[in-house]
Amino acid sequence: MARYYDVHPQNPQPRSIGQVVDLVRDGGLIAYPTDSCFALGCSLGNREGLERIRQIRKLDDKHHFTLVCAEFAQLGRFVHISNAVFRAVKASTPGSYTFILPATKEVPRQLLHPKKKTVGVRIPDHATTQALLERLGEPLLSSTLLLPGADEPMTQGWEIKEELENQVDAVIDSGDCGTEPTTVVDLSGDEPEIIRHGGGDPSRFE
Repeated sequence: MARYYDVHPQNPQPRSIGQVVDLVRDGGLIAYPTDSCFALGCSLGNREGLERIRQIRKLDDKHHFTLVCAEFAQLGRFVHISNAVFRAVKASTPGSYTFILPATKEVPRQLLHPKKKTVGVRIPDHATTQALLERLGEPLLSSTLLLPGADEPMTQGWEIKEELENQVDAVIDSGDCGTEPTTVVDLSGDEPEIIRHGGGDPSRFE
């Protein structure tokens, strides 16, 4: 049965954040809000959590999982950022973007795109997510909470708890965080490629 945490959107309660982080460290899977809809998240090396996300969303092995990071300085540990894209990525974070970049050896192999060896990274502009990431001290392995057959991501914490009661370990509710997912930009090739138009302005990459 999923635990439910009602967290203040601007000043998240440290006690609740600490309990959620302990759960993540113990191998739990959480549903949490970001600046562009809810996401499913677990710790980076949590293979069972990864498979639970795959099952909930019915994902194949070509899906790009995302490492949700606290700050720009953290990205260099997990992805290779060339000088050509450094400024564009830095200027777009934090914000509603996901960037596809070549992964470093710090990223578990099962998270990589099977052919391109890339992974998604993003830095959200959301107080609750930032509080979670800062307390955790490492990225959350994440995927947008978009259920199979649904046109839009789920937006209400209590609805998510009812729907995924036996599939996640905790739901963090900080109020409505919208239905528009991130803009996804593939920066692993010679030219930027917009994979998905979403909350972030794509014009700087077009």
